[in-house]
Amino acid sequence: MDVWILESAQAVAVKAADLCADLIQEKPDARLGLATGTTPQALYAELIRRHQLGHLSFSRIETFNLDEYLGIGPRHPQSFHRAMRDSLFAHVDIDPVNTHLPAGDSADPVAEAEAYEALIKARGGIDLQILGIGRNGHIGFNEPGSSLGSRTRVKTLSHATLRDNQLRKPDFEAPIMAITMGIATILEARALLVLATGAAKAAAVAAALEGPLAASCPASAIQLHPDATVVLDPAAAGDLRLTDYYALVDEARRCLTNRRG
Repeated sequence: MDVWILESAQAVAVKAADLCADLIQEKPDARLGLATGTTPQALYAELIRRHQLGHLSFSRIETFNLDEYLGIGPRHPQSFHRAMRDSLFAHVDIDPVNTHLPAGDSADPVAEAEAYEALIKARGGIDLQILGIGRNGHIGFNEPGSSLGSRTRVKTLSHATLRDNQLRKPDFEAPIMAITMGIATILEARALLVLATGAAKAAAVAAALEGPLAASCPASAIQLHPDATVVLDPAAAGDLRLTDYYALVDEARRCLTNRRG
């Protein structure tokens, strides 16, 4: 696990955009796993900025979002379909045909979840999965208690998640269920990019990175991945015990880069 602690939330967004851009330049038809929520928004704004400057094209990129609320369709103003369109898709040259989210308004959500899992596999899997961490340690909508072997499925949201959703959008009563990629689905991505900013995420970040591997903190599953990069601001890193070591690793990394240069 590669842990970066940067000076600000904006620096987190820039570093994350650098990693996404490196992949897109290396593999223009890469498959990206995307997240909604507040944390990735600065990343998406930075990707849009680079695209508008002519530095980045999404014309061959394919995307798969982590989740969608159950019971609302893609045209609903609070759907994740709409959120992704507004925050990224409408501002870059991605083909809408290549943007995938679960259908929250499916008449058979269990079948929809299975079909979404099958689609990811049929397309060759995800090259880079972007993740935030919920304050209760969830990734996607895999709430505490989720099986580490779980696949894309219908999941009931916790009181903590519903409360956080209500605080962000007080005029929207979010559904209590969602379709989400499972933890095992997420871990099958070739690489993970985990972002967290702000003091409210500090306890969850510490549990995920330095706590035991446990269903009580679904984000701790990232410890199992051989290619996981975690990018934090100082506030989100505030409860970590190994910050001196992460700083030492960063110093060694810089020295190695300078020698190569």
